[in-house]
Amino acid sequence: MKKDNSFENNELTIISSGVVLEGKMKCSGNIRVDGTINGDVYAEGNITIGTNGKVIGEINAKDLTIGGKVDGIVRAQNKVILEAKAILKGELITKILVIAAGAKFDGTSKMTSAEKVPIKTPQTINLQ
Repeated sequence: MKKDNSFENNELTIISSGVVLEGKMKCSGNIRVDGTINGDVYAEGNITIGTNGKVIGEINAKDLTIGGKVDGIVRAQNKVILEAKAILKGELITKILVIAAGAKFDGTSKMTSAEKVPIKTPQTINLQ
């Protein structure tokens, strides 16, 4: 039986090390950030921020793994994982929170059921 989960496909957007993105980003799949994003990030799938990755802004995702630095509001429908070298400053809203030894979290958190996590969808971006 085939599962119809668009989040589990191999669609992946990568922001490589050395890349700096300014503005809002929306993706229907998964995102991996090894560079820097100064702005809001929305993914219908999962977001992974590598150990050299940095996001300053709002993050909305199904699941979020932070290995680098985040400064802003974080919303995940299911789970947020803060890896050992993660630094998170700001507000966090999720159902499940996993914090590895060595991770740093300075801010507030709200643990809620998945249906109550207020995931914000960005306005349509006109690139004309």
